[in-house]
Amino acid sequence: MSDQTWTTIAIVVYFAVMLGIGYAAFRSTDDLDDYMLGGRRLPPAVAALSAGASDMSGWLLLGLPGAIYAAGLVEAWIAVGLTVGAWLNWKFVAPRLRAYTELSNNSITVPSFFENRLRDTSRLLRVAAGLIVLVFFTFYVSSGMVAGGTFFESSFDLSYLTGLLVVGGVTLAYTLFGGFLGATWTDVAQGLLMLLALIVVPIVAVVEMGGWGVVREGILAADTSAAADHLSFVAGASATGLISAVAWGLGYFGQPHIIVRFMAMRSPQDATTGRRIGITWMILTGVGAVLTGLIGVAYVNVNGLALDNPETIFLVLTQALFHPVVAGIVLAAVLAAIMSTISSQLIVSSSALVEDLVKMTTRRELSARAQVMLGRGGVLVVALIAIVIALDRTTTILDLVGFAWAGFGAAFGPIVLLSLYWRRLTRWGALAGMVAGAVVAFTWGRSGLADTLYEIVPGFVTGLVVAVVVSLLTRDVPEEVRAEFDEARRRAAAAPEPAA
Repeated sequence: MSDQTWTTIAIVVYFAVMLGIGYAAFRSTDDLDDYMLGGRRLPPAVAALSAGASDMSGWLLLGLPGAIYAAGLVEAWIAVGLTVGAWLNWKFVAPRLRAYTELSNNSITVPSFFENRLRDTSRLLRVAAGLIVLVFFTFYVSSGMVAGGTFFESSFDLSYLTGLLVVGGVTLAYTLFGGFLGATWTDVAQGLLMLLALIVVPIVAVVEMGGWGVVREGILAADTSAAADHLSFVAGASATGLISAVAWGLGYFGQPHIIVRFMAMRSPQDATTGRRIGITWMILTGVGAVLTGLIGVAYVNVNGLALDNPETIFLVLTQALFHPVVAGIVLAAVLAAIMSTISSQLIVSSSALVEDLVKMTTRRELSARAQVMLGRGGVLVVALIAIVIALDRTTTILDLVGFAWAGFGAAFGPIVLLSLYWRRLTRWGALAGMVAGAVVAFTWGRSGLADTLYEIVPGFVTGLVVAVVVSLLTRDVPEEVRAEFDEARRRAAAAPEPAA
């Protein structure tokens, strides 16, 4: 058989396994709470690997190595900022959010938590949050579709459209039926596959080239010809550029597809174990992605190759270094990164559409089966819109991810933190801050200002300041809200950790 046939077989097997996991999850899904939150029974390792895999997406294996390949270690500041932000998120948001969402009327979505936490009877806060989820996740899911099309175009000489439809179709299938559990269980398998790939590829590449000394010489030779400095953390960077890179970490506090994993854990105390596992995974994969980009510079230069798209450097190294069967397995890691994030985002988008928008407009009580069917319909609608947007290839994966990441971080990040750590937050303060953060991030990101300073910085600061000021200018919160706040804090700190 040809090399392409072996690689194709490996990819097909991977697809079959993912669909099998989705079917198993389908058999375990009985109601909307199962479909959207897995019944709040995720062990910490599952929550950690799922959060990591759904977080990183194709950015980890395509976007980040591509950025390092093109500009050098100065782009690694994004990974540093993300790692610090993820640690803070696990440390300060995870335990309190798990306790508070269950205590506050068993909230199963971020918008419903805001409404219940702040006793917003007008429903404005929940609807606005749901609309923000749909708008920014449309761009986010589209970035995954773009990555899928790019993957198949580079690896199998198929058309971009074919790759986009294959990745979108398979991911849609197991998410549509498996729901949150399907997305989570496949995330675990995909997270482990991504970790393996990002450890193996750099090691094999260095050994194949004859050691790190040869790799370093290749990088320096490429820098001489390109007038670049790939081994410098500051070359060509401005102060605002470095701030923008590190500021990616601010986005973690407001990413619905990540913090929903905190809400689904067995208990608040599982966050400690989850943090240790999740951050270890993140450091190993981040370092592997950075090294892949650097080694790629040397490999392409030494072998006299031409690389049209820097974001395909991981794919190029994989196909050059491994037997087709192994290459197929490693390439499946790219699909794992892409599909794990798409599935998680589709679930959260569906929950916003059904739980936070559709159910708010109907007075009729829906059966559990009807709610799950609505959830699946929401997944289908969001996926189809994202595919249509992904047909336009004028922006890179990193651009699409960055725009959506900033939108969520600016809109939800300040409100999540204030909800968990400030009793005085009011519904009008939360609504004003959330809208202000989203509008500033959206308009800044669509203007030339984004080239100077990443839109999450002005968006986050604006959302935080507006939420605090408006809260102080409006009526104080009721005593029952203060009492619930104190009880949530107590539960986050005092409950015993369950047995593994």
